[in-house]
Amino acid sequence: MTNHHANRYNQVNNPWTVIVRIYRMSLPAPRESRGAGTTPPPPESLRPDASTPPNEPNPAPRRRPLWLVLLSVLGPGVIAAAAGNDAGGIATYSQAGAKFGLSLLWSIAVVTVGLIVVQEMCARMGAVTGKGLAALIRENFGVKVTFFAMIVLLIANFATTVSEFAGIAAVGELFIPHARYYVIPAAIVLVWLLVSRGSYQKVERILLIASLIFVTYIITALKIGVPWKAVGINTFAPHLANLPWHDSKSGLLLMVVSLIGTTIAPYMQFYQQSAVRDKGIQMRDYALTKWDTIVGCILSNIVAAFIIVACYGTLYLHGQRNIGSAQDAALALVPLAGTFVAYGLFAFGLLNASLMAAVIVPLSTAYAVTESLGWESGMGRRIRELPLFYGTYGVLILASGLVILFSNSSLIGIIIQAQVVNCALLPIELVLMLTLINRRRIMGKYRNTLWDNIVGWATTVIAGGLALYYFLQQIWSAIHPGRV
Repeated sequence: MTNHHANRYNQVNNPWTVIVRIYRMSLPAPRESRGAGTTPPPPESLRPDASTPPNEPNPAPRRRPLWLVLLSVLGPGVIAAAAGNDAGGIATYSQAGAKFGLSLLWSIAVVTVGLIVVQEMCARMGAVTGKGLAALIRENFGVKVTFFAMIVLLIANFATTVSEFAGIAAVGELFIPHARYYVIPAAIVLVWLLVSRGSYQKVERILLIASLIFVTYIITALKIGVPWKAVGINTFAPHLANLPWHDSKSGLLLMVVSLIGTTIAPYMQFYQQSAVRDKGIQMRDYALTKWDTIVGCILSNIVAAFIIVACYGTLYLHGQRNIGSAQDAALALVPLAGTFVAYGLFAFGLLNASLMAAVIVPLSTAYAVTESLGWESGMGRRIRELPLFYGTYGVLILASGLVILFSNSSLIGIIIQAQVVNCALLPIELVLMLTLINRRRIMGKYRNTLWDNIVGWATTVIAGGLALYYFLQQIWSAIHPGRV
């Protein structure tokens, strides 16, 4: 790389350089001097404020606060990562803490590294190419591969969307038996109107604010007392050999696979890259987008770790080793403010999380389907202008809601199994992503570094290997029910 390109690359990846540039762009343009060659001032009668004396200059426009400037670039990374703490995330992390205590915290640390690299790759591809992931797959792999990739995505996203409506139903049934028959139709209408009647900016603000509810788990864990030494050991120096990997009845493998599937879900990559494209982010603005992605992933998984710690302190240590309903999961917040308030906080948090992902997952699907076929996509336009985009979105939320309405299965069970589907299908998407981002004609000098490729391929192999091992374990258990 030449010195010129190296300096340019460093400028793009230096967040402070971009902050200064954006801030300068946000300042009002200086008024022109009254010297020769300038346009004379308008007559007094045409001035906006006739009471201002002719020779007295108008007050200078106020500067926009820096936080408003930064907010104009930030968003997709934080939202995509926060959406990972959806109904599937809350159920999975709660079950992990209740059933295995602190012994799976290491998996959160490992998955965080993979999540950061995977999401950053999507954001970078969106900024360099100005296209969504599905469009890049169609242009570079042809119709057959694109069709297969979209089928995989539809299966994964349908399973995830079903789990989000399962979370919404669980909130209703936390207070009223059989409430799903009331709350699910209302949720379908709300989720539809939120996207069909709103612009991206409005939806983004709503989702960002909604993600703040997860702070309650951090407060709860801190209130009951965090065993920091045990947390550190289980996170950075775990005793993996002592875990029951080969015992199918322990549920360990199911839990690890679910943790991967809920943390790095396939829809997150399609959504983030399409959101970066919709915001018009380019490489000159990419430093803030990169940090938006990194910070979003870290904060999201810090919350995940605190959910595990909170459930360890409130459930695992008191003999509650299984979460079979929303009522069981809500007990993790009881130390914060009592049973009644805990139920309310949990219900509000789970509802927000489920609604957030019930918007994002179908959106990522609609983006991917339309881009793969070369159709237009994006929010803020009329339905008749984008029939396939809004049609895909509407069909997915309607079908997912109907599955929950007519299903008699455990809602928590549905949510957990959906994460297994995500983990099993994730490697297919990651292989396509890693192939695209390493092509010089697509990414130029912004191709993956060696570190990006190592982490990306390792994430692919680990997710695929554990999912395959889990399915083989289930087949063996079905054939030999009397054996472990």
